[in-house]
Amino acid sequence: MSIQTVSVPDIGGGEAEIIEISVAVGDVIELEQSVIVLETDKASMDIPSSLAGKVTKVSVNVGDKLSEGDVIFEVEAEGAAADSEQAPEPATKEEPAPVAAEPVEAVATTGVQVVDVCVPEGAEGAEVIEVMVAVGDEVNADDSLIVLETDKASMEVPAPNAGKVVSIAVNTGDTTAEGGVILSLEVEGLEVEGGVDVSASVAEPAASQESAKPTPPPAIPETASAPATSDRDVAVISASQSKDVYAGPAIRKFAREMGVNLTIVKGTGDRNRITKDDVKNYVKDIMTGKQPLASAAPSAITGGAGIPSIPPVDFTQFGDIDLEPMTKIKKLTAQNMSRNWLNIPHVTQFDDADITDLESFRKSLKPEAEKRGVKLTPLPFLLKACAAALVAEPSFNVSMHHDGVHIVHKKYVHIGIAVDSPAGLVVPVIRDVDKKGLWELAAEFMEIIDKARNGKLGPKDMQGGCFTISSLGAMGGQGFTPIVNAPEVAILGVSRAEMKPKWNGSEFEPRNMLPLSLSYDHRAVNGADAGRFFTYLNSVIADVRRLLL
Repeated sequence: MSIQTVSVPDIGGGEAEIIEISVAVGDVIELEQSVIVLETDKASMDIPSSLAGKVTKVSVNVGDKLSEGDVIFEVEAEGAAADSEQAPEPATKEEPAPVAAEPVEAVATTGVQVVDVCVPEGAEGAEVIEVMVAVGDEVNADDSLIVLETDKASMEVPAPNAGKVVSIAVNTGDTTAEGGVILSLEVEGLEVEGGVDVSASVAEPAASQESAKPTPPPAIPETASAPATSDRDVAVISASQSKDVYAGPAIRKFAREMGVNLTIVKGTGDRNRITKDDVKNYVKDIMTGKQPLASAAPSAITGGAGIPSIPPVDFTQFGDIDLEPMTKIKKLTAQNMSRNWLNIPHVTQFDDADITDLESFRKSLKPEAEKRGVKLTPLPFLLKACAAALVAEPSFNVSMHHDGVHIVHKKYVHIGIAVDSPAGLVVPVIRDVDKKGLWELAAEFMEIIDKARNGKLGPKDMQGGCFTISSLGAMGGQGFTPIVNAPEVAILGVSRAEMKPKWNGSEFEPRNMLPLSLSYDHRAVNGADAGRFFTYLNSVIADVRRLLL
């Protein structure tokens, strides 16, 4: 054991004020544990410890102004050299900058290189809901690094190469910026210029750094130091904050985990800052009935929109309860459903489609489907039938323009399929359905189902739909009223098929009937258009040979 110091890392220049100290003398801390919270003009940020061990001295107080290199506290570090007198002394500001190494002839070679993993295209504005690696972890190519959640789905970001994680630039709850760095990987075997092993630049300060900057103690491995917070990192942190709430990132994360809206929590800290105890006391008051839920402002889900909100109920008076926060996808689904139901004048028509011949034809194709390695369900047939109906009745392949006085006519046929995934309801889109055959649609349908159930859908997978199919399959009952998925103007609900007696002109015969529910936006589609669309759709489903006409 030896006494070592923990200093302020790069915080983007300037000074920052200490607004919270999370450790005390005698505490045993872990590597990367948050120790203080600093606040700049732009954002507040948690400063993690670059060492693990026992705190022996705290050198700062709340309200102090700190800059890069200032000592925060001293730690009796674990795993350090027993003889602290033999440890080299830390460099001071008066010491000259390290002498640059002799230039090496620039030749392409292979060695260790540090590469940045950035936010993928299309994930700008996504929230980091899970960081799956830590500094020092060894990862393989395509291993998941973090999980991002957008307005419509969650997605995992894979490692582009195998290597070692040397720094992480994001935390759970951060909002990503376009091209922002997620983390850095130390990768072996990549071509580098100059014939120099890049790993040397990771363990030692660059020779080009200014001599005025303090050099960290040599006894501390560089890979164990706190990750530097660049201007881009500060922007990411700042983007996740609310201007109406005075609380640090650690408190905001804790509040999200507890399902607490910080805008209605009263802060008792310095300058009314919200502390962890404030959040705990608020939850305790809610559970015991001391704090009525009515104090919360109505959300886009439970109220507002010019109508009275549903009055709050204290369910604890009836028995024990669990308060579970909704996932982001479920909250967004609820908001979208409320918005669509309130803004769209829905009309729903019901009918039964005769799928007796379709099912007979589908079952006859099972041997060929097995050879192709696909599962031929009724969905590809419904996709083809809906695509044909959208082409035959183009009044359904439209959207209301946001100006409210134009109709957007679409020259493509992309159809979404509502899928119940572990994260919630998602609607991936199959593109150019009218141009694809049954086998291609069956394979693509299997692929999107697998991606949805494993959280692999990206934002682009769920954009651009013209029409949606919501199938409840065997659990679907006799019918339901599906809600239009704006900006689309129609949605088809599919329920459970069953055998029914149908009059053929001379006698009743058993036919396999499929209940369908067609909801549409009456602002863009009138009843006559819907009647023609539904009639054509049923005729194609009943006799798939019509798709050849």
